[in-house]
Amino acid sequence: MTMLIRCLVFFGWLRALAVFAQSPVTLTIDTAWRGSSIPADYAGLGFETWAEQPDGNGVSGHLFSPTNTQLITLFTNCGVHNLRLGGGTVDGLDAALPDHADIDSLFGFAHAARVKVIYSFRLLNGDPAEDAEAAKYIWDHYRSQLDYFAIGNEPDAKSYVYQPFGRGSDPAITNYSSYLAAWRKCAAAVTNAVPGAKFAGPDAAGESWASLFVSNEMNSGTIALVTQHDYIGGKPFIKGKNKNLPPGLAIDRMLSEAWVTNHYPAYYRKAVVPVEAAGVPWRLTEANDYLHGVTNASNAFASALWALDYLHWWAAHGCAGVNFHNNQRIEWLKTDTIYLDGRQYRINPKGYAIKAFDLGSHGWEEPVIMANPGRLDLTAYAVRNATNLCVTIINKEHGPGAKAALVTIEPGQFASRDAEMMVLAAQNGEAGATNGITLGGAVIANNAPWQGRWMSLDPASNSVCTVQVEPASAAIVKLSED
Repeated sequence: MTMLIRCLVFFGWLRALAVFAQSPVTLTIDTAWRGSSIPADYAGLGFETWAEQPDGNGVSGHLFSPTNTQLITLFTNCGVHNLRLGGGTVDGLDAALPDHADIDSLFGFAHAARVKVIYSFRLLNGDPAEDAEAAKYIWDHYRSQLDYFAIGNEPDAKSYVYQPFGRGSDPAITNYSSYLAAWRKCAAAVTNAVPGAKFAGPDAAGESWASLFVSNEMNSGTIALVTQHDYIGGKPFIKGKNKNLPPGLAIDRMLSEAWVTNHYPAYYRKAVVPVEAAGVPWRLTEANDYLHGVTNASNAFASALWALDYLHWWAAHGCAGVNFHNNQRIEWLKTDTIYLDGRQYRINPKGYAIKAFDLGSHGWEEPVIMANPGRLDLTAYAVRNATNLCVTIINKEHGPGAKAALVTIEPGQFASRDAEMMVLAAQNGEAGATNGITLGGAVIANNAPWQGRWMSLDPASNSVCTVQVEPASAAIVKLSED
């Protein structure tokens, strides 16, 4: 007979003296309906092509190297499964092409870290023969670590398209049509050298070129993935003023209901729905909260809550994956998930979000019906596989008057026997915290396995589970049939 699980768990050990008002929330999981499956390499990071070359911005030797044990440990501990190399430095005249030693080091790292690589070639001012030679070398030596090839980056940006419509330096690329001709020339050179090559593209910055691209190339047999970029907050300036957003305002926007109910659906309708109609998988290969970030916001705990929500929202809408972008060409940015601090590689809070997502994302998404009479700033997602149902609850309430959520999970037809919970929290429940962050009561380090632990929930006599989720925190509740 199925054991009944009824659990009331308070996890305010970090705030033993604090008492928060509670607001009830009920989550009903529609376990009779099966949503899209989440790919194994869904959660990823992106880096500039510049990062392939040695001795850049404080890095001694290659950043991506099979001997960089700190970085390998962080990738493994965070649950990073995809690595995209590209960005603005893949194109132009200001960066030397990676040589075979750079490629060897990169794919040696990929093997050690167990990640798939999306590898980009130069298009702007590029030489198709050079791209073809590099593609054949990668294909012959590292096919097992390769996900897809890509060509160019953000071809719809003004810095790409040649004058008079842009500021680009390549007169062969003046608009979408001339871009497509250049792309096809490059792709043909690569496929002539590597007949089995598959491509991701176009890594568009805007909302229209991806649908044009897929309509032109979907029958070519070479496009396997459509790729978009999304910096949700855009440039972090106060509208009408040449002033940066203050951290508090940036955090409020990151954790606002508006980003979830307005921005994501609007972007989905404009940029993604036409691609889905063509039946081609799609991925956000560059994503972050703000372009270049906001100090004490993009590198604060709020970014972990935002990123965890972002990963799940797009997974629930059929996305094949998200790569949070890192850029260390000039300096390590506050949006970087991983950065170099002296001689130590460390993670910003987004690394905790990726790990929390990894814990609760093995399977397929299932619909969640939420009853939230107190209108808490809270989101929830459910992922199920053959034996487990994981429910991720993100309480984005923060600041004065923030409320804890008393969440009751009704798992529908899922007959659970055991239940556990993992908590993502910051010290003192501060959304602006830049340290003191834990997942499962443990930190994510660069020199040892992550030691986070699930908390057992006491079984009772039916299939309902109730947990308390404090303000500015998240919980992953795992219900198991075994």
